[in-house]
Amino acid sequence: MAERLRFLPAGSDAFLVELDDLETTLTLLDVLGVARPEGVIELVPAARTILVRFDPHATARATLVEAISSLDLSVRSTRQGETLEIPVTYDGEDLDDVAAFLGWSVEELIRRHTEATYTVAFTGFAPGFAYMTCDDPAFDIPRRKTPRVRIPAGSVALGGKFGGIYPSDSPGGWQLLGRTPLKMWDTRRPRAALLAPGDRVSFRDIAKGATVPVSAMPDEATQTTGSRAGLLVIRADRPALYQDLGRRGQAGQGVAESGALDRASLIEANLCVGNPRSAAAIEIAYGGFALKADRPVTLALTGAPAPVAIVTVDGRRLKAPFYQAVALDAGDELTLEYPPEGTRSYLALRGGFAVETLVASAATDTLAKVGPAPIIAGDILVPANEPVSAVDPYRPSPRKLPRAGDTVRLDVVLGPRTDWFKQDALALLLSQEWQVTAQSSRVGARLAGARPLEKLDATELPSEGTPIGSIQVPHNGQPVLFLADHPLTGGYPVIGVVARHHLDLAGQIPIGANIRFDAVAAFDPLIRETR
Repeated sequence: MAERLRFLPAGSDAFLVELDDLETTLTLLDVLGVARPEGVIELVPAARTILVRFDPHATARATLVEAISSLDLSVRSTRQGETLEIPVTYDGEDLDDVAAFLGWSVEELIRRHTEATYTVAFTGFAPGFAYMTCDDPAFDIPRRKTPRVRIPAGSVALGGKFGGIYPSDSPGGWQLLGRTPLKMWDTRRPRAALLAPGDRVSFRDIAKGATVPVSAMPDEATQTTGSRAGLLVIRADRPALYQDLGRRGQAGQGVAESGALDRASLIEANLCVGNPRSAAAIEIAYGGFALKADRPVTLALTGAPAPVAIVTVDGRRLKAPFYQAVALDAGDELTLEYPPEGTRSYLALRGGFAVETLVASAATDTLAKVGPAPIIAGDILVPANEPVSAVDPYRPSPRKLPRAGDTVRLDVVLGPRTDWFKQDALALLLSQEWQVTAQSSRVGARLAGARPLEKLDATELPSEGTPIGSIQVPHNGQPVLFLADHPLTGGYPVIGVVARHHLDLAGQIPIGANIRFDAVAAFDPLIRETR
């Protein structure tokens, strides 16, 4: 029997494959896992969709649509996993609201939640986050109208027909029932994620004697701090971050790409000092950073042009240029102040920094809590002294970056959920200015417009893959523009995705600036059937 597939654009180099149900989705995922078409970088499964990310230099969207349409999905997927018990303290902020929505008492809600069996369908959103289906069909809970900015790690939650446990502190719109002391993601375990597809989960009430299995609680790592030589951080108004080009192709582990918000500036910083393009550099948000060298070093600064001063060991104060190699002697201090334009500056060290990598990258993912710890005052930046190449003194001139109050135009690929909105919402998206608010972060730029975007109805969208640049619209109608540390999956419709060529610019738009979106083409979904 033929399966109906709907292909929805999701940016310059991605699309969603929409299917009829979770069973068919998992079948397609397994088939693509065995016979992945050439050029496919990443697959992000969800309730009824698979996000396909591809390399536009190796293949084309139309080629992949035809290849996927020709696949045989007649043999259904079957998965088996472990059986686990999750102890829970039922004290969630939404416990009363969920009970009222279902017409139960809180006691009845807890009883039915602990009697149900959950099965892990797929992972996403953040490392260690498992989307779990429930054998009790009554658990179908709408998400919050406005997502919370911070949900504590270990929170046990419901969203739509799924249950889940937040592995780290993160924003989210699911309804909170309680919390578990178990760690959902810990790289010190042989399997970092506690839950994997196919696992079956039963929740147990700690108030009624449920215990925490010792085997599920990893021992705290013993960290040794010896004296290390290097560059001393003497000022960090905001924590700086190690960043590189990210963790491409790791969605199968629930790990997002992350990496520098402005990749072109990171690459340029490395080229200025002869490093490989992908070497880890330091991303500094809104200036306010200073270091002291303990040896002669060569640095370069790119991105947001923060005023830079060097105080030499003999007390002289010198200006330092951007987008050029800069030499420091032992004892010299370098300081970055607040940049007049842009948001993030990049500091590269010739020979690179000695920094630990995790999942083949040194990037710090602030949402997933993966990667090196943020850099604060008192930290030592250790030179790696890796092999380098000659320095090109004739680098391109830096591009102008936006200031607070400016209006920035970003190209947008409409979809995948443009048709979930009222007829005038698309016109409003493209005609109205959207201000970047102070609630913005590396996860996403939270936008505010005079008029919100309205959906056609209150239907809940099952969670699905969200590429970087997604313009996601929660219930309040005020969009969130996903940046480098965005979740792999989300449960609010994405009306459009910023085009790949404007993603670096999007990462440099400061708080207080305004955005105007320009559609590069009409919304164009495709419908195919497997043969």
